[in-house]
Amino acid sequence: MISEGWLQRYLLPDWSADQSPDADHPHRRRFTRQYRRKKAIVKNVWICSGLLMLLHATPAAIMTLGLGTTFLSFLILDETS
Repeated sequence: MISEGWLQRYLLPDWSADQSPDADHPHRRRFTRQYRRKKAIVKNVWICSGLLMLLHATPAAIMTLGLGTTFLSFLILDETS
């Protein structure tokens, strides 16, 4: 029987085995600790925004909060910082 370690060792890229970011990977930033921390912040911002949308359930408030939260999420996850 072929073990899962064999498959991972010979068929998958090296970075998948050791979970370290590959310098040549086009989405390397998504594997860094800093980016994962930013994603956690964005998740919390969306949860708070969703709760505010539920509390103040008017279409104008929902659209305003949704667009504002989207803009804030892009600011937080921006690659330049």
